Amino acid sequence: MRGEALAIFTFERYEKKYLINASQQQRLISRLINERGMEFDKYNEGGKVYGIYNIYFDDDSNSLINASLMRPKFKQKLRIRGYSFPKTGEETVFLELKRKIGGIVTKRRVILPYNAALSFVCDGVTPETSDYTAKRMIEEFRYFLGLKKVSPKVFISYERIALTDRLDLTLRITFDCNILTRRYDVDLAKGGGGKPLLNPDERLMEIKFIHAPPKWLCDILTEERIFMTHFSKYGNEYTRFCGRDFLHLDDRSRIERNLLT
Repeated sequence: MRGEALAIFTFERYEKKYLINASQQQRLISRLINERGMEFDKYNEGGKVYGIYNIYFDDDSNSLINASLMRPKFKQKLRIRGYSFPKTGEETVFLELKRKIGGIVTKRRVILPYNAALSFVCDGVTPETSDYTAKRMIEEFRYFLGLKKVSPKVFISYERIALTDRLDLTLRITFDCNILTRRYDVDLAKGGGGKPLLNPDERLMEIKFIHAPPKWLCDILTEERIFMTHFSKYGNEYTRFCGRDFLHLDDRSRIERNLLT
């Protein structure tokens, strides 16, 4: 692959997660748009959801996800992310190394053809590029892959609605539903399908920002009784895969009620 076909993105931010129901999502989106002037992401086309399709990689001991579940100050995940299913293998995807360091999420992204991304991760075939910065990024991925012999472990897909703020372009709020996971056919070329991770009425909301969420947003969340939680799609999928369930929204509400009695 030539250097001009490679694109690189690097960024860091905070990400806070909230498990909510469909009614809360509907009310919150309405308030964010009508009261605060937030807008749908350009890919949402008037509020319609768009699909995100991921392959997560780990070693035979599942050391990456096991370490992540310990909630350390530093953790990392490797994935391929696409926004459509590749038909020829030449469609581009994101190869991402996602790290969390002291609460700050950093992402290193490289855009590659799907087959080239798989060959790089699974077989060590380094993408070719004449761009100096691109070479350094590829070397960072190569170093990670030299430490961990990874393979595709789980496919995770979901449908997303995203809102952006017109005044603060660093503020982004996403709502994910229909989260499906599978540990067979872990290949984007196999298309969608899998076992639902959430109950039908549940939604995963994420607030993404650089410095701090604005006070007006915190006030709205308080008024709507929406509280932060710890929820990792891959982490909870792996928890279920190991035979342990995680707390759904109804479970959390029941526990809260019991604590008050």
